[in-house]
Amino acid sequence: MSDKIRVTTPIVEIDGDEMTRIMWQMVKEKLLLPYMDINAEYYDLGLKKRDETDDQVTVDAAHAIMKYGVGVKCATITPNAARVDEYGLKKQWSSPNGTIRGILDGTVFRAPILVNNIHPFVRTWKKPIHIGRHAYGDVYKNQEIKVPGPGTGELVFTPRDGSEPIRKVIQEFETPGILQGIHNTVPSIRSFAVSCFTYALDQKIDLWFSTKDTISKTYDAEFRKIFDEEYEANWKEKFDDAGIEYFFTLIDDAVARIMKSEGGMLWACKNYDGDVMSDMLASANGSLAMMTSVLVSPHGYFEYEAAHGTVQKHYYKHLEGEPTSTNSMALIFAWTGCLKKRAELDETPNVADFAKKVEEASIETVESGVMPGDLMKVADPDPKNRQVSTEEFIDAIKDNLEKKL
Repeated sequence: MSDKIRVTTPIVEIDGDEMTRIMWQMVKEKLLLPYMDINAEYYDLGLKKRDETDDQVTVDAAHAIMKYGVGVKCATITPNAARVDEYGLKKQWSSPNGTIRGILDGTVFRAPILVNNIHPFVRTWKKPIHIGRHAYGDVYKNQEIKVPGPGTGELVFTPRDGSEPIRKVIQEFETPGILQGIHNTVPSIRSFAVSCFTYALDQKIDLWFSTKDTISKTYDAEFRKIFDEEYEANWKEKFDDAGIEYFFTLIDDAVARIMKSEGGMLWACKNYDGDVMSDMLASANGSLAMMTSVLVSPHGYFEYEAAHGTVQKHYYKHLEGEPTSTNSMALIFAWTGCLKKRAELDETPNVADFAKKVEEASIETVESGVMPGDLMKVADPDPKNRQVSTEEFIDAIKDNLEKKL
């Protein structure tokens, strides 16, 4: 290529941690920057930088996405006590994904990256199952108490208007225990519902929503009530015209039904349910690294990211100079998803066409039998299958990409 493809409007690039940070640089250097002039606004969300800035860099990155509309994010560490010691941190900083989701008021949609030589472990699945994960509140923005001994655990709401506080006894403790308080808001739940109905209609797929409102008669029941209201008021006629349906069932029933379905639906889940079920679906389709992930805000913001973590074990091997065979597919598709959305908003079809070619080259590489170690374990047996290193896999994709340009 003589001239690089120009991305005119800035993309918010959010760097991350450990092995995914290493692959992030490889993907840029080998698959993107030789062919593209990317106008990127860069934010380093590596754990040390978050600690140095008291996590202000995470907030700044989220506001940059609000400014420019589209961002792409590498995987990041959410530190526990061990990580505080390992990195010498000031504190256990909150999940950067949770912080960004809260600011953007978004819903995370995930779907498997399908290749012909890797089949879902659930034999009935013929079509991709999309997951819509509510990206606000619940356990990800909780408060917890370690109860030291006998006493009363209460849930208390104090109105600002000075009226009488509302109190509920959770438990009369006679022994040490634990307490957890979670919350959500009606506007956030409604935004979640709108995002899910919008996505399902755009993809022309059925929408399933599941909670446990038989047990949680206020918290989960409010989710169901809002979804039902939104569907009846704004989406029923549109869904009927498109030949798709909205379906509610309990979360345990949804799991049982999903396992016997052909797939091809959007499954809307609360925050924790979506976190768990998206990993289950990714693994059932081959690997956590074979799952796309995009945070969609009803306000028109989009953040593409890898669905998996920072691949800590491989990073430690990398630091010791040992070879790794880490799957970069989700990182690559985060970049291509971001580029395609930027192209859509900017009306630059050449950018979208290039991103599509990168995706095709990536899929063709796996289907040719060249793959990282995680896919070797689940791919159809074939004499031509060959496990390659982290860098060799990206190099093979580059070779296939060159043939398309």
